[in-house]
Amino acid sequence: MIIGSISENLNLEQRVAITPDIVKKYKSLGLQVYLSKDYATHLGISDKNYETEGASIKSIDETISASDAILQMNILSNENLDKLKKDQILVGVLDPYNNEKKLSEITKKNIKCFSLELLPRITRAQSMDILSSQANLAGYKAVIDSFAYFQKAIPMMMTAAGTISAAKVLVVGAGVAGLQAIATAKRMGAIVFATDVRMASKEQVESLGGKFLTVEGSENLETEGGYAKETTDEFKQKQENLLRETLKKIDIVICTALIPGKKAPIIIKKDMIDVMTSGSVIYDLAASQGGNSELTKENSIIDSNGVKIMGEANILNKLPISASNLYAKNMFNFINNLYDEKNNSFNINLEDEIINKTNFK
Repeated sequence: MIIGSISENLNLEQRVAITPDIVKKYKSLGLQVYLSKDYATHLGISDKNYETEGASIKSIDETISASDAILQMNILSNENLDKLKKDQILVGVLDPYNNEKKLSEITKKNIKCFSLELLPRITRAQSMDILSSQANLAGYKAVIDSFAYFQKAIPMMMTAAGTISAAKVLVVGAGVAGLQAIATAKRMGAIVFATDVRMASKEQVESLGGKFLTVEGSENLETEGGYAKETTDEFKQKQENLLRETLKKIDIVICTALIPGKKAPIIIKKDMIDVMTSGSVIYDLAASQGGNSELTKENSIIDSNGVKIMGEANILNKLPISASNLYAKNMFNFINNLYDEKNNSFNINLEDEIINKTNFK
């Protein structure tokens, strides 16, 4: 059996689905690995590095044609989707909410599609959890980038000339990205506040040294899968009032709140930004889904009365090597679960919750 992967559109995506050290693991299962020419040269990884570990370098057409399973970061281009054949398998972050039509068309050709962002939040799937591995890096990088734009020192400094106060950071959304943002900001000496609709996050935030902002009369708005639910209008109003007062004293805001498959909730409205001090920074990790800030624009830095609002579409393009290493391991663990080594075939066992939940039907 052959697994293959072709180059991504580098204008949009720098990460890769297979790294040289993971090639060895696929080979140990008895799988052959085909990669398109110059697969990861943009990361400083030559084709020779892959060939040394046992991969075969082919053209894009040869890779797609020969592979039983094609492993990608994102969905293939329309041109390459048309090259897929009956009974092939496509695995990646396929974004079925936005690509439903494309995926429906290729599944009619009996092509099996698995979208890894749909993995269930169960213990057995933790080693495959691409949302956690990638969000962890995103939370870290958002803090580093926002601190770079902030024109004051972050930790408190006591000098003979006087004391510099520590920067105050607010993290909106205390999921994986938010918790890593809290930990990173705290390590760098900031005073950190956080808010989330899931009350279960309070203990996690406080364990990292952050102060959890609790909306009066709030309840735990969490799905069975561990994601945030949409809030009521009454809750939103109470949250707005709390945030508006808090933002008057905040230097840096890291926005991470997302609802799977839906537009990101607008949490930081323009009138809230108006009360922030000039020189403050808002880094919006939800930019690709509309943003948590009302003024966020994808891949732009907006200046609103001295407050910088940063909206990066794909922050992990700034950490592509680390992100690829983690994603490739997540992908291998998923394929290892899908592959029946004894029978040298991919076993689409829909009674397996991992396979069933990620399978686009």
